[in-house]
Amino acid sequence: MSITELRKLPADEKLKILEVLWGDLASDEDSFKSPSWHDGELRQTEEDFDRGTVEVLDWEDAKKELRSQFK
Repeated sequence: MSITELRKLPADEKLKILEVLWGDLASDEDSFKSPSWHDGELRQTEEDFDRGTVEVLDWEDAKKELRSQFK
């Protein structure tokens, strides 16, 4: 399937494909390495959290906030 064909699919079909792809990648952690910048970002987030400069939200509240940004 080409990128052009993928772009024509309805959103629910695209999500199904994403779920399958993610599941396939996640099933074998050794075959997929995170990009080198990812470790640095995680460490920075942990440091920010430890300093108290990161706002922690309940998952339901976080979803509501994210959804409101894309309306």
